[in-house]
Amino acid sequence: MNTFKFKQVFFLLVITLFITSCVSKKDIVYFQNAKDFETMVDTDTFKAKLKVGDIVTVYVSTIDPLVTKPYNLVMEGGNAGQMVDYIIDVDGNIDYPVLGKIKLIGLTIEEAKELFKKKFTEGNLLKDPVIIIRITNFRITIHGEVASPGVYQVPGERISIIEALGLAGGLTIKGRRDNIMIVRDFNGTKTFSRIDLTTKEVFNSPVYYLTQNDIVYVEPNNSSISNASGDVRISSIIGITTSLIGIVLIFVSRN
Repeated sequence: MNTFKFKQVFFLLVITLFITSCVSKKDIVYFQNAKDFETMVDTDTFKAKLKVGDIVTVYVSTIDPLVTKPYNLVMEGGNAGQMVDYIIDVDGNIDYPVLGKIKLIGLTIEEAKELFKKKFTEGNLLKDPVIIIRITNFRITIHGEVASPGVYQVPGERISIIEALGLAGGLTIKGRRDNIMIVRDFNGTKTFSRIDLTTKEVFNSPVYYLTQNDIVYVEPNNSSISNASGDVRISSIIGITTSLIGIVLIFVSRN
């Protein structure tokens, strides 16, 4: 085979590899319809609401710490000094010292604080109490085509889908950006929502902010599905390339 014929075969090989391995830009770029210097006003007022199974800590303080001591129970034994946690039961209540059953289900953190203040003041138990409530089991689960799937603890009271995916290392090149599923459970009722990261409208989605125990699933794109593993993809490329080279060699040999 002369040099010209070899160059023909090599050029065809390069073109074939490029065609079979390229990924469309529109499949991987976020917020594609956002314009330069465009402004979007965040009107979202999302606040996480307490659910059955949530674990919360409740800390009460006043000018006199001795007065609040009966309400700020601490663990004994191996976890000595750690605040006692309260689990919201199937009826939506926690069993709190002195006050007894308190229904927290469906309340935001701020609403729960106001409820405690009301019970303390109306019962003449405490004057001007300061209430601190935290959800200690706020976590999200991320599966599918991300760099590091797993369960992630959230230190605050809310997290956006963008931040959550960042915790998991972002989407892989095989992840579908326009159809991410969020599975949400609220007291036994599951909802399934989908979100599109390729448009700026993602910021207005009702599931842009995640709640505790949400599940995020990033499904594979078409190229990933059609080539379920790296071995299959490589075999496909080699097979196509070999066939084309064989055709070219036959053509060249006849000329």
